[in-house]
Amino acid sequence: MIPKRILITGGSGLIGTELTKLLQSENREVVHLGRARTTSKVSSFTWDIDKGFIESGFLDGVDAIIHLAGAGIADKPWTKNRKQEILDSRKKSTALLHQYLKTSPHRVKTFIAASAIGYYGFGGMDEVFTEESNPGTDFLAEVVKAWETETDNIEQLGIRTVKIRIGIVLSEKGGALAEIAKPVRWGVGSPLGTGKQPMSWIHINDLCRMFLYAADHEALQGIYNGVTAHWASNREVTKAIAKALNRPLFLPPVPSFVLKLILGEMANLVLYGNKVSAGKMIQAGFKFRHEDLERAIQSLLKPSQ
Repeated sequence: MIPKRILITGGSGLIGTELTKLLQSENREVVHLGRARTTSKVSSFTWDIDKGFIESGFLDGVDAIIHLAGAGIADKPWTKNRKQEILDSRKKSTALLHQYLKTSPHRVKTFIAASAIGYYGFGGMDEVFTEESNPGTDFLAEVVKAWETETDNIEQLGIRTVKIRIGIVLSEKGGALAEIAKPVRWGVGSPLGTGKQPMSWIHINDLCRMFLYAADHEALQGIYNGVTAHWASNREVTKAIAKALNRPLFLPPVPSFVLKLILGEMANLVLYGNKVSAGKMIQAGFKFRHEDLERAIQSLLKPSQ
């Protein structure tokens, strides 16, 4: 059954906003669940994750849930409190949805959960990770493992569950692409660290289409990597951005120690990478529209004047 009414948690975020537009373009009914009501033209409900409360009526008529909520990984320095917030925002929100789905009347048949390629850890330059690969041992890997464990509890309710491990999302409205593009626009862009670290990326349009594909195709179940089949090095991504913006790229790479001084442990996000396979999603029949890095970036960035 094709879901007609879809609830999105984190609907006002980078991915949620674009996904909402895609669903509305297909005449799907969209409902948002978040800390505050959204201003977009969708029905919205509020929740308080810490207090374990969700506004009544949020499940009415909902066929599928797409769960995107979670504190931003790179929004703030990784203090002890921030790391706990990153973990709790994912664990507690998923556990709260599980509680309501277990105890409330509903007709939800499908639960699509955001996850992250941070599951595999960072630093491996040669290994190609598949959905069957072992998890890493760093902070983000531990977060993703805990996050996915909570999602597994929802699957135990008999609801078809899909987890999409999202890679580096390319969007002109935020995320990695927008941040890397800033210094390039100013003429002071350069690769980070060695510049050789692999980046497993995906265009935001393809990612949103992937979530919808997972919602619509009942054969999909379990874990899928949300990346294209063509990873690129940090240097290649930076060069592609400079080309799209018609800006020079002549400065030497930013040394690793400088980034560690500025960002602390969070520097690992940009200094290390991983190569992640898209094979399982391709085998499931999904067709990418943005597989070429240069064209994908050009479709998002406007040249500097």
